[in-house]
Amino acid sequence: MSGMRRRQFITLLGGAAATWPIAARAQQQAVPVIGVLMTLADTDSEGQLRVAAFRQGLQKLGWIEGRNIRFEYRWAAGDAQRLRAYAEELVGMAPAVILAGNNTALRALEGVTRTVPIVFAQVADPVGSGHVASLARPGGNSTGFALYEPAIAVKWLELLKEIAPSVARVAVIYDPTDFNSKHIQEIEAVIASFGVQLSSFIIRSVSDIERAIDGFSIQPHGGLIILPGPFTVVHRDLIISLAMRHALPNVHAYRYYPAAGGLASYGVDNVESYLGAASYVDRILKGEKPADLPVQLPKTYRLVINLNTAKALGLEVPPTLLARADEVIE
Repeated sequence: MSGMRRRQFITLLGGAAATWPIAARAQQQAVPVIGVLMTLADTDSEGQLRVAAFRQGLQKLGWIEGRNIRFEYRWAAGDAQRLRAYAEELVGMAPAVILAGNNTALRALEGVTRTVPIVFAQVADPVGSGHVASLARPGGNSTGFALYEPAIAVKWLELLKEIAPSVARVAVIYDPTDFNSKHIQEIEAVIASFGVQLSSFIIRSVSDIERAIDGFSIQPHGGLIILPGPFTVVHRDLIISLAMRHALPNVHAYRYYPAAGGLASYGVDNVESYLGAASYVDRILKGEKPADLPVQLPKTYRLVINLNTAKALGLEVPPTLLARADEVIE
């Protein structure tokens, strides 16, 4: 090779090498980014189960992480300030769509953007909470999957009385900043017909949880209803341990409470909700708009009873209730 041709070759080779990183970056940026905003901690097994279902749902639809999509996860671990910062961070990445786990995550995102498409997996009363114009025609940049049937909190009260008929006092534990706190009104409206006394406890800290349950347990014949929300979910192990320490029958919205030692739950299937969210993300990636995708109501509700916990509390679960249960943990 002549000196001239050698210099030309080296120049071309160097120029090509310099453009490779640029081309690689351009290809990476061309891959749609899916933001995921969760109110749980990244170490929470339940949170990991939900995002795994979401990823699997997308994979079945042909969206492979690292190949034609890229995920950006943010886990707020029940911290409201961190949640707002993460919402701004995700929106700043100009994602193709963002998955919002619940009302709290959705509210944080809506405070930052009204244009980036958002799919929510589990939002209570999307119309009443002001997130969408209607279930059939959401109208904005958000759509997804709703939580609960109307007045589901009454179902929780019914379940508590059926599984523990001696309960004469009911404490409702809830975080007032979460939209699910509205369920206290559903319980207040019917409490007299159940012949029990109602106490409600606002919690904002771990010490609030301890004071509420320790204080309530002083009098006999008590039972607990724990309203769902990021704070109660993050601290579910503490809530369950205190309930068991004081021999308080307890009812919850999600299966992972009785799976962790709680007494019983009645609510939606979390995996089903996140698989559904994946199907909507797929449709948005293919060009549909959130405003045109109707909000979906739950198809499945699961009744779960922890029989070991019932025995530890000295309760004999009625055979009719066991027969209705979707899952009995022994």
